[in-house]
Amino acid sequence: MSSDDAFLATLRDGLVTGSAEETRACAAGLAGILPAECVLALHGTLGVGKTTFVQGLAEGFGVTGHVTSPTFTIYTIHEGSRRQLVHLDAYRLDSSAQLEALLLEEFLRSPYCLAVEWPEKVEDWIPADAWHLDLAIAGEDRHTLRLR
Repeated sequence: MSSDDAFLATLRDGLVTGSAEETRACAAGLAGILPAECVLALHGTLGVGKTTFVQGLAEGFGVTGHVTSPTFTIYTIHEGSRRQLVHLDAYRLDSSAQLEALLLEEFLRSPYCLAVEWPEKVEDWIPADAWHLDLAIAGEDRHTLRLR
């Protein structure tokens, strides 16, 4: 079993992180093994570390700019040295039709990762081959990450 396979197996079993730095490091590791064109659906309630996880993805893709939640802008595009990261926050959307009106697909440049916070809001828009990650709070400063 390769180290990538072992990492994915650990994520599928569930991984506990003890800090935001550990969560970002886990995401940076995942960034190196995601398919070239990937939608990553990030599931979890407020405060579970979805944006922190995206910050780690950005680091793994070689993004040098600051990454924050695009709650009010809906999405942001980050050009990394290794990959494009599109960060979508669907929290304020009521339907997939609103997302389709943004013409997001027009901005995706290969290789890309589209990280979607609150994918439940636009679930019929999320492709069938999307990767799904559940994030949760496991206790003080501890979070769980589980790849479906």
